[in-house]
Amino acid sequence: MRGHPRRVLLRFGALGAAGALGALFPAPPAHAPDTSFVALRRRWLAVTAATPFDPAAEPYRTGLARLGAQAAGYRDTMAPADGWLWPDQAFPSFVATPARLRAMARAHVLPGTGLTGDAALATAVATGIDHYRARVYSADAEQVGNWWHWRIGVPRALLDAALLIGPHLTARQRAGLRDAVDRFVPESVLGSYTGTSTAANRVDLCTVMLLRAMLDDDHGRAALAAAALAPVFPLVSAGDGFYRDGSFIQHTTIPYQGAYGVTLLTGLATLFAVLRGSPWPVADQRVFDAVERSFAPFVHDGFVMDLVRGRSIARQAFGDHRRGRELAAAILQLAESASATTRSRWRAMVKGWAVRDTAQPMLPAAERSDLAFHARLAAILDDEAIPAAAEPTGHRLMTMSARAVHRRPGWCAALSMASHRVGHYEYGNGENLRGWHTGSGMLYWWAEGHGDHYSDAFWATADPYRLPGTTVSTLRLPDGAGGSWGDTCPPGRWVGGATDGEYATAGQHLNGLESTLEAFKTWVFLDDAVICLGAGITAGDGVPVETIVDNRRTTAPLTVERGWAHLAGHGGYVLPGGPALRTLRAARTAGTVTRDYVTLWLDHGADPQGAGYVYLLMPGATRAATRARAADPGWMRVLANTAGRQGVRVPALGLTAVNFWQEGTAGPLGASAPCAVLVRERGDGTATVTVADPRRALDGLTVTWDRPVRRVLRGHRLLADAGTGARLTLTFGGMADDEGASHTVTVRL
Repeated sequence: MRGHPRRVLLRFGALGAAGALGALFPAPPAHAPDTSFVALRRRWLAVTAATPFDPAAEPYRTGLARLGAQAAGYRDTMAPADGWLWPDQAFPSFVATPARLRAMARAHVLPGTGLTGDAALATAVATGIDHYRARVYSADAEQVGNWWHWRIGVPRALLDAALLIGPHLTARQRAGLRDAVDRFVPESVLGSYTGTSTAANRVDLCTVMLLRAMLDDDHGRAALAAAALAPVFPLVSAGDGFYRDGSFIQHTTIPYQGAYGVTLLTGLATLFAVLRGSPWPVADQRVFDAVERSFAPFVHDGFVMDLVRGRSIARQAFGDHRRGRELAAAILQLAESASATTRSRWRAMVKGWAVRDTAQPMLPAAERSDLAFHARLAAILDDEAIPAAAEPTGHRLMTMSARAVHRRPGWCAALSMASHRVGHYEYGNGENLRGWHTGSGMLYWWAEGHGDHYSDAFWATADPYRLPGTTVSTLRLPDGAGGSWGDTCPPGRWVGGATDGEYATAGQHLNGLESTLEAFKTWVFLDDAVICLGAGITAGDGVPVETIVDNRRTTAPLTVERGWAHLAGHGGYVLPGGPALRTLRAARTAGTVTRDYVTLWLDHGADPQGAGYVYLLMPGATRAATRARAADPGWMRVLANTAGRQGVRVPALGLTAVNFWQEGTAGPLGASAPCAVLVRERGDGTATVTVADPRRALDGLTVTWDRPVRRVLRGHRLLADAGTGARLTLTFGGMADDEGASHTVTVRL
């Protein structure tokens, strides 16, 4: 059958194309079709292979024709042999060969490819599936290499292709594929929520199980696929999954919203849509909260920040923007299962991302990679009733994943740390061999117009010992140092801080990766600056220790004066007391790619004992603003900068911030145990005192502030006692169980 409807229109989750697809592809099994599975297969086709656009309109006509030409090329060059299906893809070819078969199957089902409904193409796909199954993915094959290919990658692609070609897969071919999938993806993989069957992997495994159920009208497996999603939704306090503060962890120790998290959300969005109206709908909607709590904080102008992308930062240039598009596509699809209010808010958010992503514009990129997403995004961009949501302002501190994001008008910064529960970095499958120091206090920042700063070959060419914001021993490390799969957690427990949602003090008790380095690092995030403090910097590796003030991929002019420096078009740096700032301008090459860098750093010398630093980062600041800040010694007062306490006072903001590494006092603040304290005096005669226990170890904590206080206006559920008068005394209880969260008390001065 070659004919197809001229126009297939599916608007945001409607099933207008389901009937046409069902006509082309009725029920695959040879036995009497189960009506629930007939509907489910049509739903799968409608959600994953239908076209929410007019296939005769551009750019869709060209894109579909391109897919058809690609599929025809695969069909014409297929040459089955014992060692391959295509001569240029020798077996096992876990990725390329199944992907080609699925592309051919999509060309068979999608309109406008020139091969729509082509029986010969569908037969070629069936032949290819069976050939690959018999020689690579057979029920008696020996599993080699990465488990993921056998349980997720290969069966997902083969089953999807099989469903797309429908009855063109013979009963024998279907049985062979069924038996192979059952061997490598038995029901037992969904029996316990552990190991490689958690979070994003669990969603992928459930998808494979559902596809397997659709292949053979298996009610038991369909019910299992839906039910086994249940452990994904509840918040966790350890291991893989979503946390109360918005953190998302995969591989036990790695923040992963920007890779595995995107996979999870994409899979759930698909399953919500496919299973809606079936006997096995997904009822738990707690993941909807994660869109704005866990994912959106790490999207800036359309790209996903690298500090939540794990080892995938090393894969390709502009991978952060690609992940941003994938996340946006997942959110728009998930929106169809959300309330009208939520759907409107998410569409405005995605529209804002697309409008602001000028480094790699989202709509043209979607045209090249995902026509369905392109159509949905184009409709939103063209709809004047949907506003483009602005970049938010404020601070998000996620102690459970040792991450922080700070947004102010015109700039954004993000902080990546490591702790006893969060690895320095992840290395695995030969990827990210030199990401050693990304958890050593790396401070990312973007001023306006710099959305591609870490995208354009940064990870391939940047000096891995000189990542911005980090303090590192220059001891040379082997590739993959510290162990694979995120097994790089240091012993430090004090990692986190306190935030009132606008400003923040964050800190890290740093232990170097495979070195003797120890340091105490504090960052205070404000309106136009990040105050950076370091203390107790000690090491005995026999090599210099450095703090990297910045490492910018640029050829911009650099001005260095005593006490300050300015990088044109980027921002400024203020160094109170005028410590010697080292600088280097160099081109760095990786393979055929060369990028220019300007590096600024502080040299603490070999084997320092208790070294320290103070500097201000001013993203987007002009040269004049930087010079003026350096000339104003009263703008900031350092209250303490030792291995016991680090703190500052900024009078103009009424702000006092102290990280207490040990009990004691710093300026007007005192604490009975290690904690973080942020005080804001406001112009209306009130003040807020925000307290946190980053170590998550305190049953009780007393904080004092030498400031006359009349009364407590708003307490907190953990506030056990408060004393006012000549000084404020606040006593908190039960903080150990609150996952490092910030607790704010409001007082009348």
